[in-house]
Amino acid sequence: MRSMTISVRLKSVAILGAMGVLGALGSGVAHAAFPDKPVKYIIPFAPGGESDIAGRFQQLVFRKKFNQELIIESKPGAGGALAWSQTNTYPGDGYTWMSTNLPHLVLQPLEGVVQYKTDDIQNVCFYHYTPDAIVVRTESPYKTYQELVKAAKDMPGAVTIAGSGTNSANHLATERFNGAAGVKTTYVPFKGTGDLVASLIGGHVSMAMSYVTLAIAQKSTTRMLAVATEKRHPQFLDVPTFKELGIDWVDGAYRGIALPKSASVEMRKQVSDICLDINKDADFKKRMADGGFELVDIGVDKMATFMAERAKVYTEAAKRMGLLK
Repeated sequence: MRSMTISVRLKSVAILGAMGVLGALGSGVAHAAFPDKPVKYIIPFAPGGESDIAGRFQQLVFRKKFNQELIIESKPGAGGALAWSQTNTYPGDGYTWMSTNLPHLVLQPLEGVVQYKTDDIQNVCFYHYTPDAIVVRTESPYKTYQELVKAAKDMPGAVTIAGSGTNSANHLATERFNGAAGVKTTYVPFKGTGDLVASLIGGHVSMAMSYVTLAIAQKSTTRMLAVATEKRHPQFLDVPTFKELGIDWVDGAYRGIALPKSASVEMRKQVSDICLDINKDADFKKRMADGGFELVDIGVDKMATFMAERAKVYTEAAKRMGLLK
């Protein structure tokens, strides 16, 4: 009788143990859904810039699709390098995203003063770019791209070009303009968009090498002379593309998301898919288009090829900028 009791008890323990295992597995499946808690999204620039604006558009869709918060945390410093140098110090569990920018991630390490290398940053998606654009104030004597180029040729170095940061997308675009137009200009770097706009509208610089986003935001006080898109922008149908002007130039500042290198292959794919899924949202598409952002769908599976292509373009520009011999 006693042996039967022990046997029953052992069977009960076994059954309960099996149920516990199944419960744990069931719980694991329930918690495997990602994301099941808020995600921190680090923007390495001050609030109000293109990275911050696009991130907040993503935030709205993220909340709607996943019923979770995408918590934006601004961490400006050194043109983004401060935050990027800390990327791999965060857990790789997928709950910390780092906003990234090109060409910054390629050009800054070439300068040799930042605490990260391009390969240290594990990008999982690039979801848009802001097209390069030449912008002047409405009172500018330059009404067309051709007039601006003529002035730059007649007075080498006298035409001053405002841009955001040194060895940045604006700086690179300025050197690209100099080479394509065969002119010499003077690049004037600014720490933020606010100071840049004030200087441009105040007439302290000849023009800004910026983006369509700035031209839209400052439509009443500025005039765009050329834009680096495939076709004319719907909000500026009277402005020629660089391609129309005889320059093969469709480019701008790309923005994406990176994870710490400790993130698993599966997690990288999950975050990449979320990023690309947000791009499909109708409201997101409209907000981005209205703001001057051009959507792209570069997921983790296309990343190696995309980065290699971009690095080649930026390396050529880096030579003109004096970053490479």
